Amino acid sequence: MPPRRRLSPAERRAQLLDVAARLFAALPYDEVRMEEVAERAGVSRALLYQHFPNKRDLFAALYREVSAQLLAKTRLDPADTLVGQLTQGLDAHIEYFAANRNTVLAANRVLAGDLLVQTIVADELDALRERLLGVLPLADDRTRAAVSGVLKSWLVFVQVLCVDWLTHETCTRTELRDVCVGAAVGALRPLLDEDPAPDWPRRPPEGRSPVRRPTDP
Repeated sequence: MPPRRRLSPAERRAQLLDVAARLFAALPYDEVRMEEVAERAGVSRALLYQHFPNKRDLFAALYREVSAQLLAKTRLDPADTLVGQLTQGLDAHIEYFAANRNTVLAANRVLAGDLLVQTIVADELDALRERLLGVLPLADDRTRAAVSGVLKSWLVFVQVLCVDWLTHETCTRTELRDVCVGAAVGALRPLLDEDPAPDWPRRPPEGRSPVRRPTDP
């Protein structure tokens, strides 16, 4: 066991969360042991349990920090285009998801029935929805309510799609992101007076032909 350092309660909590973040990213949730967290942190199990009574509480504290960090990376500015803002936010989330596959799967699959963890997930989605509502050109309260409902459903769609992508990478990160952006643009267009993304859809990558519908010439 590494020699124990004297830290303030806040510093010790941050250290424990840092150790836990590495373990939850490296291992499936069920394989992470509190004893190993304590050992890697150089503390006794008793001290670890003073900060976090059980593994679920440790994970919930970690995921709350993750959600805050991802929200901080998702900067929305009315001066930017909708596609640009969605692209930036999705890139930040997908990058974290890919680098921390086990952590994301734990929050969205293993602990899908856990009220505390799902509240953290839902709070992040609600915060993202409010930010998007703040930068969209909404004509009136009726439009805001309609767009809010669409964004709520879209965010759940993105969540499910990205989690499924972690288990079956059937497309590239860029394709995953563009599917999510395209879904948002298509869903919002009928509700807004002004096209939120007149240049969307993008042209297909060089060398790839656009998918044609049966009715296309």
